[in-house]
Amino acid sequence: MKRAFCLALVLGTSVVIAAPAGWAAERMWIGFHDDPSFRWVNDRASRIESSAREGATVMRLLVHWNQTAQTRPQRASDPFDPAYNLQDLDDAIRTAQEADMEVLLTLFGTPRWANGGRSPNVMPKNAADFTAFSKAIASRYSGRYDGYPFVRFWSVWNEPNLQLFLTPQFDASGKSVAPRNYAKLYAAAYTGIKAGNPRALVATGETSARGTDNPRGIRPVHSPGRFVEALAKANPRLRFDAWSHHPYPFTPNLAPSQSVRWPNVTLGSLPLLQANLKKWFKRTSVPIWITEYGHETRPQDSLGVSYARQAAYIKQSIAIATKYPFVTMFIWFVYRDDPGQPWDSGLYTQAGSPKGTSPPRFATAARPLDARNPVMRFKRGTASPLVTLYTRRYCVADRAGASIGMTWRVRLRGRLVGVGQHASPLLSNCTVNARLRGFTVARNASYVATFELNDIHGTVLKRRLTIRGV
Repeated sequence: MKRAFCLALVLGTSVVIAAPAGWAAERMWIGFHDDPSFRWVNDRASRIESSAREGATVMRLLVHWNQTAQTRPQRASDPFDPAYNLQDLDDAIRTAQEADMEVLLTLFGTPRWANGGRSPNVMPKNAADFTAFSKAIASRYSGRYDGYPFVRFWSVWNEPNLQLFLTPQFDASGKSVAPRNYAKLYAAAYTGIKAGNPRALVATGETSARGTDNPRGIRPVHSPGRFVEALAKANPRLRFDAWSHHPYPFTPNLAPSQSVRWPNVTLGSLPLLQANLKKWFKRTSVPIWITEYGHETRPQDSLGVSYARQAAYIKQSIAIATKYPFVTMFIWFVYRDDPGQPWDSGLYTQAGSPKGTSPPRFATAARPLDARNPVMRFKRGTASPLVTLYTRRYCVADRAGASIGMTWRVRLRGRLVGVGQHASPLLSNCTVNARLRGFTVARNASYVATFELNDIHGTVLKRRLTIRGV
């Protein structure tokens, strides 16, 4: 994918300049992965809304194929086949939309009917079954069906370099097989997702931070670096929009700045991971999504850190991620501790009490990075640039094509240099286009463009873009 800077969506004849490698990430999607809190408790709506108030702009959820389709569907690519059980997922995505948040769905787990009665971490016998399932889910959340929200972000499987999630990792002779199998799994899902929702952004990887690469070990697993290299050899033309990774420290009480040797990959190793991804897949850029990261706390976990240390690590880990212009997503695992979830890295205890200053520390770090307010760089002389605004909230009550009114203003060092009013149709992916007519981008100038939007129901959204001329 050719990456527009900071996930800014720009259409028409306007020219956006990609960020040089030395620039830090000024915006990224930030949020939480917490299925129990966001799907399976009675107060899930209030938890989602609370996370949004604390700066979350994206929510990751797992779609367990084995749980969603416990019996074989008669029409597997039909998003509404009665074999699919998706009500809790529907509700969570709708609530995220009401909170003006994006969603990342990760497809995972083979049902017994698809792999000969084996466990969910075993490959399906026929990859076409996974393609059909992926197409059904992506179609359901493509924005084409009233009441079913558009989902922008997708990823495939969970930590496939670990035997816990994908087996076997090595065959009986000790030969690596998991990367080749995952290449088939991912390609099958990618085909289905893009068929169901062509505007979906799909990440591959979802790799764990470490592994031994020892086929004879107690736990035969791959390191992420070796897994990536073998994956690229298995399919060097693999199509993907981002690489997703879980750069946890090796134990929960180690600092985010922990250094490890390649081929293991923690936060500090991400530049080397990205360099190798570009080399092995022969690409000029590879966005990286951090789709799981967190620090457990004590007394909930004996290896955890104090509440004060967790708060400090939240700030530090997000600060490290923003040093890398290729990191466009950061997801903390989890939002609130849950008795059914053994990982106690929530910002809140099971009882709902905040863990010291962790919630406000997260909010302070996340809010300035809000990807709904992107930074864009245009070539000097660009006249009347056309930008696309994220307006997720409008898809709650407005159908695609609904008229969204807006007033925009552009300022240079506080001085008004452009203003306009017009209406644009709401698109099925919950965005609207805005043409800044009469405004021309000057070289080396930095502008602030503010937008006040409204729909027929009186819902007001505000966006604040930074526009820089180069």
